Amino acid sequence: MVTLETLRKMALSFPDVKEEPHVEKISFRVRKKIFATYADKEKRACLKLSEIDQDVFSSADKTNIYPVSNRWGKQGWTFFEMESVNKDLFMDALTMAYCEVAPKKLRDQIRQNYSE
Repeated sequence: MVTLETLRKMALSFPDVKEEPHVEKISFRVRKKIFATYADKEKRACLKLSEIDQDVFSSADKTNIYPVSNRWGKQGWTFFEMESVNKDLFMDALTMAYCEVAPKKLRDQIRQNYSE
């Protein structure tokens, strides 16, 4: 299980991340680009993943991790059911989502820290 507070702590630990409203959701952005949103009513996060990462994470837990069922899903947007998703798996996915949209300098910094 991952709570909103845990998601917030994870997302804001990355460089240059800001939390901002987005429609009826909370969004986490790096340099104005959204990499994650959270819908409190549904207790569901949506992360921007590459097609390969989307496939890998969805394969790991098809019940709790799955592509958005429209054109956004084909662009890598992936739902995570927060009440039942594994916290470590979610942190890995959130890191990949951040790296998917972050500028190269920030992405390289995270990848270096992640591999240490």
